[in-house]
Amino acid sequence: DNGRHHASYTPSLEQPPSMQRILVTGGCGYIGSHTLVSLLTSSSTTYSVVVIDNLANSSCESLHRVADIASLQNFTLNADGTAGQDSEGRLSFRKVDCCDEDALRAVFEEFQS
Repeated sequence: DNGRHHASYTPSLEQPPSMQRILVTGGCGYIGSHTLVSLLTSSSTTYSVVVIDNLANSSCESLHRVADIASLQNFTLNADGTAGQDSEGRLSFRKVDCCDEDALRAVFEEFQS
């Protein structure tokens, strides 16, 4: 657990109008997590990033590190580690396999703007 938050959270899908939402697949891996840092620390645009990853070759620990680097507040995962979000809604995570069409469709519907 490493002292990380595994609390209940209520997802807030409200997004300020100035934010652009981006979907990052494989965001818990090496390349994906570095992409997240670049997006979330961008000085030119504020992004709301939705990460999907099946965690086959990665871990949610990378999301906690990304949140720390990007100074995001209170990134938490639910108890079973299948979903998470920071308090401002800038970083959201769903454990989804890109080959699962129904699960992927559900993510698109959940974060539809």
